[in-house]
Amino acid sequence: MFNLDTFKTYSRAAAFGAVAVTAIAFAGPAKAAPVQLFPFFQPLPMMQPVEPYQAPTYQAAPSEDQDAVETPARFRRQTVSYSTREAAGTIIIDTPNTYLYYVLGGGQAIRYGIGVGRDGFTWSGTQSVTKKAEWPDWTPPPEMIQRQPYLPRHMAGGPGNPLGARAMYLGGTVYRIHGTNAPDTIGKHVSSGCIRLTNDDVSDLYSRVNVGTKVIVLPMTERRAELR
Repeated sequence: MFNLDTFKTYSRAAAFGAVAVTAIAFAGPAKAAPVQLFPFFQPLPMMQPVEPYQAPTYQAAPSEDQDAVETPARFRRQTVSYSTREAAGTIIIDTPNTYLYYVLGGGQAIRYGIGVGRDGFTWSGTQSVTKKAEWPDWTPPPEMIQRQPYLPRHMAGGPGNPLGARAMYLGGTVYRIHGTNAPDTIGKHVSSGCIRLTNDDVSDLYSRVNVGTKVIVLPMTERRAELR
């Protein structure tokens, strides 16, 4: 027969035992790891500070313009008064004063500073432009090789080529009006007979000159220009 008092006493004992077990479970050693309520959740890693973006710096490639050398004022390209009977478009080489004149007409000309032949290599006469070339190749003539056997037999065009950025070939001769990668030689008697300008100046002249242009080279004894 069911005894209500006995059941109540048993229930209180069972409840007390459950509470005791729970207390023991949570009162373990002080060094025990805490119970993870959500074991599937992992803490986020510590965020590192973000550095502000800086664009990479690049060193500019060396310029191919070799005319950065300061040219004396009197050898800089300029329009000047120039009296001549020659037609507009004619080139006149003033060898002793190291000037090249491109005749404009009306008593004016564009004057360029030039380098000319060294002692024993100057020449004079009238020729015409028979060929034009941009960044020309250089093939030293046999007589130059004989004098300077260390020279290359052929050199492709480019900034390091002695003919520079442009060349205008004169008649059937070995002479040319050309640029130079040594702009400090402008105003000097240094070449083997060719007429040299800075690369900037020879490019300007090249744009004005046509095949067939008349070229007059004055002798060393004739001085036409004012030294200023």
